[in-house]
Amino acid sequence: MRPFFKTWLTICLFMPLAAHATNREQTLPPSFTGFTARSESPESVSRNIAAQRAAMAALEQTATPLATSGKRAKVAQGKSRGSRKISQNTVALANPAQMGTKQSSTVVNRAVNVIGTPYRWGGTSPTKGFDCSGLVKYAFNDVSEVDLPRTSNAMAEGHGQKVDRKDLKPGDLLFFNIKSRQVNHVAIYLGNDRFVHAPRRGKSVTIDTLKKPYWDSHYVVAKRVLPKQPPSQKGTVRIAQR
Repeated sequence: MRPFFKTWLTICLFMPLAAHATNREQTLPPSFTGFTARSESPESVSRNIAAQRAAMAALEQTATPLATSGKRAKVAQGKSRGSRKISQNTVALANPAQMGTKQSSTVVNRAVNVIGTPYRWGGTSPTKGFDCSGLVKYAFNDVSEVDLPRTSNAMAEGHGQKVDRKDLKPGDLLFFNIKSRQVNHVAIYLGNDRFVHAPRRGKSVTIDTLKKPYWDSHYVVAKRVLPKQPPSQKGTVRIAQR
């Protein structure tokens, strides 16, 4: 009788402990390897996303949505539901005193649509990257009347009409001297003191403002290289972001 009693007592004592240990086990999926999957170039991806968000935030702060009426308003509202459409992202950066032409709209649109593209010295395309003058050349590519040189210094010296800062219009070129007495940086004016440019290594194409002390102190001159044409639309330069 005693052996049976001992066996029964042992089972009663250890059975709850075994059940508790079993409940604590967690079954891992068959595909588990113990390693976290790596994404391709995580640091560069994060930088690009941050640059795009900052640029778009700056653009939205400056821009005023274009007014739409009647059926056009309903169509635009319907298309914007569920996804961001070009019609939803069309904005106006210029006020009535800064009327632009069809050509200036083309230039500004090409530049704004490559926001977030990484800087690359000597770069002239969205796939390979841009430096400051490469971005300007790319933006003016569809304007046959304008043939710009390759460097910012050459652009400042021999092309266009000098423009006072108070008379700037979208599409004008802004020139800066950074760590040099000579012009070595160029940007495209958007309106309301904003401009788009490819800043430097480690950065991406972005929007900045002349109101920042840094850019204000390094500003040299502005040039208008677009030919004179009657405005295609009163009061605004339309910019369609992708």
